[in-house]
Amino acid sequence: MTHGLTFARAALLERLAQGIQKHPRRITALVAAVLLTGGGGAFAVASLGPDPADLPVRMLELPVQSLASDVAIDALTGHDSFSLFRTEQVRSTDTAESLLQRLGVADPQAAAFLRRDTLVQRNLLGRAGRLASVETSDDQHLVRLTARWTPDDSGSFKRLVVEKTAQGFASRIETAPLAASTRLAGGTIQSSLFAATDASNIPDSVAVQLAELFSADIDFRRALRKGDRFSVVYETLEADGEPLRAGRVLSAEFVNNGKAHQAVWFQQPGADKGAYYTLDGQSKRRAYLASPLEFSRVTSGFAMRFHPILQKWRAHLGTDFAAPTGTPVRTVGDGVVDFAGVQNGFGNVVFVKHRNQHVTVYAHLSRIDVKKGQSVAQGQTVGAVGATGWATGPHLHFEFRVDGKQQDPMTIARQSEAAAPVAAAARPVFDKLASTMRLELSSAALVTQASAQ
Repeated sequence: MTHGLTFARAALLERLAQGIQKHPRRITALVAAVLLTGGGGAFAVASLGPDPADLPVRMLELPVQSLASDVAIDALTGHDSFSLFRTEQVRSTDTAESLLQRLGVADPQAAAFLRRDTLVQRNLLGRAGRLASVETSDDQHLVRLTARWTPDDSGSFKRLVVEKTAQGFASRIETAPLAASTRLAGGTIQSSLFAATDASNIPDSVAVQLAELFSADIDFRRALRKGDRFSVVYETLEADGEPLRAGRVLSAEFVNNGKAHQAVWFQQPGADKGAYYTLDGQSKRRAYLASPLEFSRVTSGFAMRFHPILQKWRAHLGTDFAAPTGTPVRTVGDGVVDFAGVQNGFGNVVFVKHRNQHVTVYAHLSRIDVKKGQSVAQGQTVGAVGATGWATGPHLHFEFRVDGKQQDPMTIARQSEAAAPVAAAARPVFDKLASTMRLELSSAALVTQASAQ
């Protein structure tokens, strides 16, 4: 009887296997239907294999090569100390303790040395903006402190080093050359030039150079438009691989109200210094600067205004530049000092006579730096912003007179003649440079557009 059941079961399984081979999809659907419509029935799958607990267990031992091959264990575990590094910007109110605390240094001996060391007192503490870097041991004791800065435009930087020695701490000053690298940047005007350069992480010194460079082409206080854009290639000066400050603008393009203005820095072979030119070789230098101050906020232009002292409307025959007391005032063109002294409402004032019966006036000065009869060159300091005479606050009153009549200084600057273009002998070198700068400015513009999108 048992053999008959076994035979029948085998025959049934064989027919079932043949049916699955012939109708695999139907069988699969049938199984799925049974599982989905099981009416709450429970399904379980039992393992047909043996119980793992009943399986035999065998231990294998194999040699494995160490990841630290040929290195003694003592050498791996013998380093109980390590160094930590940190950099902070010095603040004007810093003491030795406050600076070291921000740098993560807990070393009373180091603090005592910084307090009494002459080089540290002169070159680090209270020198706002300088970067100080430290190396410390794992117990926060000072190993080395380094600070770097540029004292002038000589192309080198100073390095203050405070270092722990066997005899205690020691300090020294070193001098090393700056390394120049090139950066591309750009921006789009939404409200002001400085807002756009801030948004693009462009240093203020580069923004000032841009305004100075295109001041005869663009009135940055009245003619900027939302959507104007600029691209710039400039130097970054580095000390030991650390950027210290921005350098000279090498080339730039400013599109104002749809019109593109371009410039490139070029030093002709044999020349003492370089200058800016358009990309077709015309000089950007004109007989007159557009402003007697470096780029600054202007409170009023060449127009009618309500006089703050006389309390009535009158023609304001000049331009008022708001600036802090002591801000340097420069002559806008070559000339000779015609008057330097005090004059009624002008207070301390300087008159400079230029050729073609042109005269410029610089009033309300806090101090005068020139004398009558002295020759002055374009950009030379003649005094400083003040509030002398009829002035309600520190500012510079500036006039440009032609044949004794006041004229809009911006118009005069734009109409003044330019310096000589690039010499014919230097054109091959200049053209090669201009071609390279066109490519770099195009790249900067693409980066700006991609960032805006």
